[in-house]
Amino acid sequence: MAADTLRLPGVADPARASRPITDYGLLADCNSAALVDREGSIDWLCLPRYDSPAVFARLLDPDAGHWSIRPVGPFRTERRYLPGTLVLETTFVTDTGTVRLLDAMVFGEGQRGHDLGLDAPHEVLRLVEGDTGSVDLTMELAPRPEYGLVRPLFRRTDGGGRTFGGPNQIVVRAGVSVQIAEATMRASFRVGAGERVGFALRWAPVERLGPDACPPERVASRIADTVAGWRSWEEAHDIYVGANRDVVRLGSRVLKGLTYRPTGAIVAAPTTSLPETLGGERNWDYRFAWVRDASLAMDALYIGACSDEVENFVSFLTSSSGGHVHQDEPLQIMYGVGGERDLTERVLPHLRGWRGSTPVRVGNGAWNQTQLDVYGHLLNALHRYREQLGDLHPEIRHFVADLADAAAGRWPERDAGMWEMRGEPRHHLSSKLLCWVALDRAVDLAPRLGEEARVAFWAAERDRLRDAILARGWSERRQAFAQAFDSDDLDAAALLMPLVGFLPADDPRVRATMQAVARDLTRGGLVLRYETAAGPNADGLADEEGTFVLCSCWLVSCLARSGQLDRAQALFDRLVGFTNDLGLLAEEIDAATGELLGNFPQAFSHMGLITAAWELDQARAGAV
Repeated sequence: MAADTLRLPGVADPARASRPITDYGLLADCNSAALVDREGSIDWLCLPRYDSPAVFARLLDPDAGHWSIRPVGPFRTERRYLPGTLVLETTFVTDTGTVRLLDAMVFGEGQRGHDLGLDAPHEVLRLVEGDTGSVDLTMELAPRPEYGLVRPLFRRTDGGGRTFGGPNQIVVRAGVSVQIAEATMRASFRVGAGERVGFALRWAPVERLGPDACPPERVASRIADTVAGWRSWEEAHDIYVGANRDVVRLGSRVLKGLTYRPTGAIVAAPTTSLPETLGGERNWDYRFAWVRDASLAMDALYIGACSDEVENFVSFLTSSSGGHVHQDEPLQIMYGVGGERDLTERVLPHLRGWRGSTPVRVGNGAWNQTQLDVYGHLLNALHRYREQLGDLHPEIRHFVADLADAAAGRWPERDAGMWEMRGEPRHHLSSKLLCWVALDRAVDLAPRLGEEARVAFWAAERDRLRDAILARGWSERRQAFAQAFDSDDLDAAALLMPLVGFLPADDPRVRATMQAVARDLTRGGLVLRYETAAGPNADGLADEEGTFVLCSCWLVSCLARSGQLDRAQALFDRLVGFTNDLGLLAEEIDAATGELLGNFPQAFSHMGLITAAWELDQARAGAV
């Protein structure tokens, strides 16, 4: 690799414009997240929450802020997560020696298990450790708050520096001498075998006086404490013993890392506007809590970690919705991590986007869509955790009954579907199916609901809805269940039918649907969400997208359930092969190039792998 050169302020490094998504690793503290590339640069960091304006956004624009630590001369890298953690270890191997860089977003000191992420210090720690020989390194820290709009007053202080002005403060402590110029801190230093150099960055709101960061001499011990915190959570929740243990354990940690501990919300991904198509307009902000995504995440955590986050999640959704769901005040499809309802979408025109893919968006216009599938996703998660939840509080019983009543009353409506179509509303099969799930699970939960239960009404609507799905959801021309009633369009969401118990996987109609999806809705053997060709039923967007990891995982599960174990295992292994060197996946895969696309890492993708691994285990156990 070429030697690092210090760039003039405002002059972009052209190499940054093409860095692949697979280059990045995730750091998380159950409040927010950072992305670190394989050369030791933190190119994405939002503080204090996942959805806060980014302090570093070089991921989306070369000039929008970063924090890099790397050798001066040529080097190669190896990296891994310390076992049982999301603490990242990057090893730089040079001609003169080897050093390790440990990166962590730290928890509150002494936090363990379920408490991880409470009262987070909003602090990133970096530790350089000499292994062999000696290595010359450079450090460059360029905070650019508000997605790169602000070049802050960055003043040198004893042992580091501090930003002033704007909506927040960044405090930096360094174990070496630093210089600050043009709102950028730089340092050159040498590390020999057995030597350590620590760095700390801490965020604080502007109204808080005198925040301080971890002293450099304590960086090693604080990272070790965070390692112990991660391992305490995994040790208490590690219940999966199947053949794909490493995949499931890593996926469970990722889902935990995407949980906003103060409320129990689970974000879909920690990034915004990583494109689903290079140069296209499918660039969305995923730093919010979708009812659908979070419910499926809870389902996966049940398999991989027997999560005790469910109580916080249920409390979050109950309070976010005001504890009730009515026709004139339906359950939103998504909320901010603090329960915010208004997630109005806007464009950041000053950012060039990943590989020039614009627009870059913050907020998400889907927040006020009608998506009837949310009732089924949520009630399915509640049903899964019914034993852990125990006796339901009165407000939860009322909330569950409201959800079932809403599904019963609204299933005949048109909606945007579970994929948030921005075209005209339709009678989406996925929405009808998940409304059936809502009613089916509500009937089973009825003994826990007391006087709130309306069993006869829910059961009658469930059966009426089932008849409608079977009568109007089947396409004779495609010999498959279709995307919408009375339609011939294909949608991978039809693969959910056996997975939610609507029909068995060996039902001829389900097997025919699987064949149609495999034949007509795949690229390179990987599954698309739906057909995006222009026409009256288009999704409202001009370009296509990559293959969708979660949908490919659904096909694995369906194949496994139908006894096609070799095909299922082959597809599962292929999906795992697309993970980066740390085991992380984005939302989509470009089938032509194998490159990851979309926001990263994606909760959907990791929950899909977890569930598919479990389905394979179950199928093989049944085959013995």
